[in-house]
Formats: sequence, structure tokens, C-alpha cells
Amino acid sequence: MHGIVFIQDLATVMLVAGLTTVIFQRLRQPVVLGYIIAGLLIGPHTLPVIFIHDEETIRTLSELGMILLLFALGLEFSLKKLRAVGGAALVAAFAEIVLMVWIGYEIGRFFGWSAMDAIFLGAMLSISSTTIIMKALEDLGLKRERFAQLMFGILIVEDLLAIVLMALLTGIASTGGLEASQAFAAIGRLGLFMAVSLVVGLLLVPRVVDYIARVSRNDVLLIAVLGICFGFCLLVTEMGYSVALGAFMIGAIVAESDSVARIERIIMPVRDMFSAIFFVAIGMLIDPALLVEYAWPITIVTIAVVVGKVVTCSFGSFVAGNDGRTSLRVGMGLAQIGEFSFVIASLGLTLEVTSKFLYPVAVAVSAITTFLTPYLIRASDPLASFLGRALPTRVTGVFGAYTEWMGNLGLQGQGAIVMKMIRRLVWHVIINMMLVIAVFVIVAFAYRRGFLHVDVLSDDATVRRSLAWSFAALMSLPMVVAAYRKAGALGMLLAELSIPDRFGSRTFRIRSVLGRIIPVVAMLILGLLVAALASTILPPREVAGVLVLIGIGLVWLLWRVLVQVHARLQAALRDTLEKPGSGHDE
Repeated sequence: MHGIVFIQDLATVMLVAGLTTVIFQRLRQPVVLGYIIAGLLIGPHTLPVIFIHDEETIRTLSELGMILLLFALGLEFSLKKLRAVGGAALVAAFAEIVLMVWIGYEIGRFFGWSAMDAIFLGAMLSISSTTIIMKALEDLGLKRERFAQLMFGILIVEDLLAIVLMALLTGIASTGGLEASQAFAAIGRLGLFMAVSLVVGLLLVPRVVDYIARVSRNDVLLIAVLGICFGFCLLVTEMGYSVALGAFMIGAIVAESDSVARIERIIMPVRDMFSAIFFVAIGMLIDPALLVEYAWPITIVTIAVVVGKVVTCSFGSFVAGNDGRTSLRVGMGLAQIGEFSFVIASLGLTLEVTSKFLYPVAVAVSAITTFLTPYLIRASDPLASFLGRALPTRVTGVFGAYTEWMGNLGLQGQGAIVMKMIRRLVWHVIINMMLVIAVFVIVAFAYRRGFLHVDVLSDDATVRRSLAWSFAALMSLPMVVAAYRKAGALGMLLAELSIPDRFGSRTFRIRSVLGRIIPVVAMLILGLLVAALASTILPPREVAGVLVLIGIGLVWLLWRVLVQVHARLQAALRDTLEKPGSGHDE
């Protein structure tokens, strides 16, 4: 009987979703609005007729929709695009998110809502909708415009910062508050996890996916990719993070494969089906009585989103060095909220830390701002022209001078080359240190789960920990050697730049000492991080000292082999990141 009820509910959802898709396409409106309205109509709060008998099952399916939606966003994310967005998108996105979180929090407190409601409201208002903006720009034929390319860069950074926000919100919800030290620790753990997952994933997943794509049909590739997606989501939940983070990250990793265009093509129907259920389920949660009761807050929040995002995004884009016209067009194009806001609202409900009215408020604001998006984009150029004529010449002159000054900033010639070398070496040191930490954390996790408890070797806990620590150290030796070598090169370069020749015969000695300090400090920091994060497998101090001495001896004996192993891993990672894009080029 339950099976028949489920089929009836699913048929109702899909029929209504299909009907609204046709209607809203004819009206040239985003179909997401249609899905939400459809959910509102068949939900338990609108009509006396019961359309959906098992809401819990529909919500479970909507969770699948959220995972596939964020996986698809990850496929569109592309790490190559993130590297190419430049400082302007970073500055604009960061300024927008910080200011909009503050604006949303102040609005919530103004209405007397709880601190948790206000914090979640600010987070919901800070992230624009990638899906809606890209669709609007495509319909208007503006995807090739310069301001549109800057908007894509800002959206890429926003998506990444949204993941960080969600992790922080989870910490705030679980502890009731988050001090500065806890916030930095949470961001540090998240950054470490994301960096390690990306590096390890980029070495493995694109190659596995490309191999499956070469030898398999589309149906086999679809099942394999979905298996990778849900498997990684499960791993992420085991590490204490949300499935949304896992879905987005594995999508970004799969996006670096050669077969990403084919994957996007075959996964799109599955994503569209479950995404429709996701947005319909969002509509089902809306109580029209709450919309009427909170009409005034919805109006204020909608105005705050439109005005706030226009101002903050325009301000951030202008401060980053773009001219006034481009900055204004960017701000007006980003003036809405969308799918990540729904995910953040769902997170609040799942964690049971936000009030029930907040979700419908966020959905209503999203629906209104989504409807306004095409009109705001169309109006941006005429408004920019009007302001250019209306503002005093002195003001426009100052704006133009600032833009020109920002364009002339930055190192040129030899200085730019040196800074590029320093940044490259710093990144190499950081990435290799993270990989070493990752190996120890993974081994510690496996040890806690009992996978490394080999009774044949020993049943003593100290011996087991020592063996696990030795295994992790052996696996990480190539990365330790690489981190030391890159830190040594960085130290010598900085010493050469910072110590002038006026010290005469002592110059070389001073530079040599300074050059050796940086790799030693890097190794000390690495040792402290490993000891703190992999304390589960840390052996007693005396045993650890002996193992470290053995490790140093192995490094001395196998130095050349370890360098070659790391060089091959680095080449594989570089090949993945630097190969020609497939399916992401605008």
C-alpha cells in the first residue's frame, strides 16, 4: 500500500511540475518560480484537498534533488575558472557577502527575531543565484559582455564562500555561538579538508571518470558518476560536514575530467527531475498565512536584497578597479537570491535552530527578486548612462582617475616575475604540507574505525599506534621531501632579496643561515600540525623520536627516489589542471 501512495504522490508532483514548466516557459519566466508556486498549491497549507499523503518521502527525494543540483553547480564551477577570475571578483564577492550578512543580521534584529534567525537570514541574503543569473544573461544575449564575465567570476567565488558559510553556520548552530578563535579553527579545518580532498581527488577522480567514459556506454558512465558523487557525500558526512559540501566539491573535481561535457549532458535529465522535486518540496513548506503575516518583513527584506546587492556588488567591483558603468551593471545583475539560500534555509530547519517562518520568507524574497532579475539587467545600462550624464563632472572625473590608478597598480617587469615565483613556491609548500597532514588524518581515521588493528602483528595499543604512525610517515615521505625542498628554495630566494650586498664577505653566510631557517620552521609547523590533528595514532615520545630518526635516515638514503616519485605526482596534477578545458569555455 505504501508503494501505491508513494507513486501517487510522485505522480502528483511531476504532473504539476511539468504543467508549470510549460506555462512558465510560455510566460518567459524562470521555471523555478513555477515549481515553487506548484508546491505552494499542492502543499498542506493552501487547499483543503490533500494532494500529498507522504510528505516525508517527497522531502527525502528533494534531498536527492539538492545533492544533484549542487553537484551540477560544481560541474559548472571549474577550478580553471577560479584561477582565472582574478582579484576583482575576489574583492567584489567578499565585500558583497560580508556587507549583506551584516545587513540581513541587522534587519532580523530590527524585527526582534532571535540571533540565530538573524544570522541565517544574513547568510541567505548574501549568495546570489548562479542558475537564475546565467539563464537570464543567456536569454538576453549578454553572456559575452565584459560585465557578464566579471559576474561569472563573482558567482564562482560566491559559491565557494557559500560552502564556508554553511560550515560556519553548522558550527554556530551546534555550539550556540562561535568565538573568533573557534571560527578561525573551523575555517582552518574546512580549508584543510577541502584542499586535501581537491588535491587527492584531482589526482584520482578525473582519470577514473575518463577511463570509464572511454570504455563504457552512457548509462554505465551515469551510474559510475552518481556512485562517486553519493560515495563522496557519505565520506563528507562521516567527517562532520553537510552533504551539500560533498556534492559541490565532487562536482568541481569531476569538472576537471576530459569527459565533463558528456557527463553534464547525460546527468542533466536526472538532475532536472530531482531538482523539480526539490523546488516543489520548497513550495510545499510555505504557509500562505505566514506570507500574509510576514508581508512587511518580506517587503523590507526584498528591498534590502535589491538595494543592498546593487550597492555592495557595485562598490566591491569599483573598489577592485572596474569602471562605474561595469560596476553598476554587475551590481544590478546580482540583485537576487536563489538555490544556495534555499540550502542554507534547509540547513537551519534540519538543525532545528531557526523559526519556521524564516523559510517561507526566504522563498518569497527569492521568488520576487528572481522575477525582477531580467528587468534589472536590462535597466542597468540605461541607468549607468543616466548617472554618467547626471553626476557632476568632478565626481565622474574622480571615479575615472581611481579606475585608471587601479589599472596601473601592480608590479611590472622583473618585480612581477619575482612575486610570481614567490607565490608559486609558497603554494607548493602549503599544498605538500596539507597532503602530509591528510595522510596522517586518513590513517588516524582508519585506525579509529578499527581497519588497522592487525592482531597478528600485536594486540598492544602502543605498538598498533606506532605501526599506524610509521605507515602514515612512510606514505607521506615524498611530500615531506617536496615541502622541505620548496621551503628551502623559498628561503634562499627571500634571503637573496632581503639581504643587501653591503655586508661584504658575511653576506653569503647571512643569506645561507636565513635560507635554512624557513625550511626548518616549515618542518616544525608541519610536525606540530601532524601531532595535533593525528593524535589518535601518535606513539609515546621516546618511540616517536626513534621513528623520526629512522625517517630522516630513509629520506637520506632514498632522497633521489622520493624526489622522482613526487615529480610524477606533481606532473599528474599539473596535467589535470592545465589541460585544455572541455565543456566550460564561454
